[in-house]
Amino acid sequence: MSRPNLIRTGALLMAAAIGMSGCTTASLDAGKESAASSGPKDSIPAASYNKAAADLLPADIKAKGTLVVGTDPTFPPYEFYADDNKTVIGWDADFAKALGETLGLEVTMTPATFDTILPGVSSHKYDVGISGFNVTAERQKNADFAAYQSSGSGLAVKAGNPKNLSLDPMKLCGTKVGGEKGTTQGIETLPAFSQKCTDAGKAPIDIQLFPSQNEANLALISGRVDSVLSGLIGTGYASKLSGGAFELAGDQDFDPTPVGIALPKGSPLTPAVVAAVKALVVSDTYKQINTKYGIPQTVAISADAVEAGGSR
Repeated sequence: MSRPNLIRTGALLMAAAIGMSGCTTASLDAGKESAASSGPKDSIPAASYNKAAADLLPADIKAKGTLVVGTDPTFPPYEFYADDNKTVIGWDADFAKALGETLGLEVTMTPATFDTILPGVSSHKYDVGISGFNVTAERQKNADFAAYQSSGSGLAVKAGNPKNLSLDPMKLCGTKVGGEKGTTQGIETLPAFSQKCTDAGKAPIDIQLFPSQNEANLALISGRVDSVLSGLIGTGYASKLSGGAFELAGDQDFDPTPVGIALPKGSPLTPAVVAAVKALVVSDTYKQINTKYGIPQTVAISADAVEAGGSR
């Protein structure tokens, strides 16, 4: 598969979304040319096959020879569409491919909206979900996880941060804050922030959740929300693609938590995936994927942390 310029691809996708909404793309167009020259182009060498991990695979997965992955391709640099608008590429796509190579399986990335992936995993529509899932106690009630990173949330604001917003809940009281449906930011963090506002006698946060991260970012650009709360790394990446339309409100990493692969609760596939991820997070392949997408090594975890917080 050819490797397109990923930064340019992300910018064009966002520009297309804005074009359909009738909003101007001028702020995006201004940043396209300079961004396009620095996109990740390096291919990643195949990960080493790990027989011990592969031997743990359930018989049905071995027989099928394919791992079906549910993912939401609206969150660069983790997952987004290539220039053909069909192929899912990004950090998670490369990591999923490496996971398959470690287990001796082909990998099929299957697009879905974020809030439908975990139900799809539980119903076995997908073998696993790989889409930047924060591992939370609530999610662990219905799914197993294999952690591969640790990262927190970031707040995107209009360029120049005209309302002086930050990840201090008191700074967000009475403002419109966007997020993506099904995310921990939308389900847990923003409601908790809003509760702090009302407990302090202030106006609640007007929480507005969107079907995709692209739509939340578009709402920020068009002024329908004052800020967007999402994963720090993805938000920082999207801000660079925006051509100066929005930016991070400081370099804050709020509440870093494990990020991992979701599997059905009690799945016989979990031990094999956990073993494979343990091998991957200490490999050169993992470091090369991080480097390719500009992901700081500070998000890396040890092999011991792959099962942290539950049977990930």
